[in-house]
Amino acid sequence: MNARRPQPRRLAFAALLAVLAAPALAAGPAAPKAALTVEQARGQYLVNTSGCIDCHTPFKLGPRGPEPDMSRHLSGHPEGMQMPPPPALPEGPWLVISSATNTAFAGPWGVSFTANLTPDPETGLGLWSARDFRQTIRTGRHLGRGRELLPPMPVPVYNHFTDADLDAVFAYLQTLPPVKNKVPEPRPPVRASAAAPK
Repeated sequence: MNARRPQPRRLAFAALLAVLAAPALAAGPAAPKAALTVEQARGQYLVNTSGCIDCHTPFKLGPRGPEPDMSRHLSGHPEGMQMPPPPALPEGPWLVISSATNTAFAGPWGVSFTANLTPDPETGLGLWSARDFRQTIRTGRHLGRGRELLPPMPVPVYNHFTDADLDAVFAYLQTLPPVKNKVPEPRPPVRASAAAPK
């Protein structure tokens, strides 16, 4: 009985597969992303359902209009976006002006910029503790003792979170990729006399 000899084409194809597969086999399987703890998962749920993304993630123009730019997830007002003085609103019931990114807001309090909530140590929450975060929300002041948090930050609403909720939110924020993004300081309101044309 004669054994069949492998066809040259099949040999070439098998060799090609071996060459292509070698780097993947040598590298091994990709490391799985670490699963969130129960506390972090609770924080993720709270962040995703409490409007945090609406202001702290810059918007971009998508196929159906403005949408959060998840490549800049929770990184706050883009540092490279220089905002001109806000336009004056006409008389009437309008009160607030928002930037196209939905990260800068102008009103009677001046101009506020949404903070970088990622764990970047220089421009975000990387050096904060859970206590710093809780105190910021509880007092409505930066780190619990600094400048006032300005609208549209809903401090009176977020004060209904329990300490465990706030700790969970902070624990989740610490799992985000750090984004180096220095948000500008708030601007004071423009006085009516200074704004009036001469």
